[in-house]
Amino acid sequence: MDVFETKIRRVIMTEKKKDIEIALQERIKELNCLYGMARLAEQHHDSMENFLMHLVDFLPLSWRYAEIACARILFQGEIFDSRKFNWTEWGQSEQIRIGGEAVGEVTIIYMEERPKADDGPFLKEERALLEGIAQRIGEIALRIMAEKELQENNRQLLLERKALKDANAALRVVLSNIEDEKKRIYENFHLNIEKVVMPVIHALTPGIEKSKQKYLDMLKTNLEEITSPFTSRIFNHYRTLTPTEVDICNMIRNGLRTKEIARLRSVSPATISRHREHIRRKLKIANEQINLTTYLQSLPAQDTTSTYNGVRS
Repeated sequence: MDVFETKIRRVIMTEKKKDIEIALQERIKELNCLYGMARLAEQHHDSMENFLMHLVDFLPLSWRYAEIACARILFQGEIFDSRKFNWTEWGQSEQIRIGGEAVGEVTIIYMEERPKADDGPFLKEERALLEGIAQRIGEIALRIMAEKELQENNRQLLLERKALKDANAALRVVLSNIEDEKKRIYENFHLNIEKVVMPVIHALTPGIEKSKQKYLDMLKTNLEEITSPFTSRIFNHYRTLTPTEVDICNMIRNGLRTKEIARLRSVSPATISRHREHIRRKLKIANEQINLTTYLQSLPAQDTTSTYNGVRS
């Protein structure tokens, strides 16, 4: 009886040892498989197609009967088969999912019959490995798609940046052309005033009554101001002045007195006096012993082109 029990124990120990060895081998295969997948994903980080083409030939090596194993990966409508692929009844499959949505399937097939194990001819560890592979394929696919999207976004940004740069360059050319055109118009305008209008006024001067000579002088001055405008200068300096006050400033600057301005504008001298007070206050010289005429005549001259455009240089 003791001899029989000893033999039984030896058989049990041998079977346990064999099971342990098989489990250890499968664990090593699993680790090698996952490591190999990581290496392939790194080598083909920019192409899901290349990754799957290499992976499908690599997977059968991780199964118990690798010599008769083959693999197929179906991903987003594309099929990837390992070398010598042959569909048989001895296979196991697992869905590939991205964000909970099935996008494909990975399948391992034995091309020949093998002894029955946990899942047909397959071990339960191989089923777990297949589930892990399917999950890992989904994760790698998600990462590759994200990288491609990022690359496309960067490409679009570069294109938009170049387009914006080109648009800015074109805009600078347009603005430069506009400024050149403004200068040309200004020069022509100035030339017309000087060569056409002013000679007519000079010709009319001898026939003007002496009492009205001052108005003719003011007309000359105002025409001259068109090419170096006092109105634009004072308006750029003091934005709070009303158009009426600017007009009165122009008359004061040209030497007209309060009564003369009132007569030209058909208002009372008191009204003009109030305008003068408002002007002094807005020019911040209300409490200063400064002659308004002198002050207005002393406003700093500006570049004729920039003032003509209404822009302070």
